[in-house]
Amino acid sequence: MPSKRLTVVVTRRLPEAVEARLSELFDTKLRTDDTPMTRAELAEAMQGADVLVPTVTDGLDAGLIGQAGERLRLIANYGAGVDHIDVSTARQRGILVSNTPGVVTEDTADMTMALLLAVTRRMPEGLAVMQAGTWQGWAPTAYLGGRLGGRRLGILGMGRIGQAVARRAQAFGMQIHYHNRRRLRPEVEASLGATYWESLDQMVARMDVISVNCPHTPTTFHLLNARRLKLMKPTAVVVNTSRGEVIDENALARMLKAKDLAGAGLDVYEKGVDLNPELRNLPNVVLLPHMGSATVEGRVEMGEKVLLNIKTFADGHRPPDQVVPAML
Repeated sequence: MPSKRLTVVVTRRLPEAVEARLSELFDTKLRTDDTPMTRAELAEAMQGADVLVPTVTDGLDAGLIGQAGERLRLIANYGAGVDHIDVSTARQRGILVSNTPGVVTEDTADMTMALLLAVTRRMPEGLAVMQAGTWQGWAPTAYLGGRLGGRRLGILGMGRIGQAVARRAQAFGMQIHYHNRRRLRPEVEASLGATYWESLDQMVARMDVISVNCPHTPTTFHLLNARRLKLMKPTAVVVNTSRGEVIDENALARMLKAKDLAGAGLDVYEKGVDLNPELRNLPNVVLLPHMGSATVEGRVEMGEKVLLNIKTFADGHRPPDQVVPAML
């Protein structure tokens, strides 16, 4: 790359410390409001940038990437997931893609356990009563939930976050089970006390809780489809802090409404903000607005990863967190 300062376009508002550092190092164009760019705005940004810093709300498909200007050579994604970016098309155009893996592992695992506790212990119902001022005092049979100790937890996707969830669940006395593209090394399995299931069908049929911790790819779309959800026990709970597309949301809503499943804790949704309205009205569902990585520390560390990837690229080297199609 030439020695001139790179033009970096940021598509969303980032933590102030991250924006300040980007502005110090590069010719940075920041977003003035915290709304997603339109498709037309993204196309314009990609025409005039050397580096684009998008987020999960920016769908960079083949059509948009095809409109990128000759200057664009790096898409430095602010986030670990890159299913919103057509990495293969970017690679064909000579555009590198980087992400920010690892920095929100612990935060997302914390949120998984928070959702699991909220669903199984009926916390939203208790909160609603207290906020409405209608609580009449303690009663032996009021708001009875279930304890986590002894329950079987089936983790779908045993990468960094799945393993972090397993460590937390161990502390609650849960039995750890998992399904993954590749089986973990024996010593890792032993440290987590985890049992591997090659058959996802067999695992979901035997679990008390399913935690979705795998990325969205063509092979994981609707991995928990209507057929698989029907294999689950009616007392089972589903928690998803990964990607909404992994679950058939309409099928999940039907089963929860019919009480064919005991509950669900969701932080992500199949169609973004356009979630199934049935889910909002069910007392056995806890819904959060994609908060899994929402800690100050995590978001700043994500920004630091973006900065490192851009700075390394500007110095003529491969970004340390470069994503290639084979990784997806």
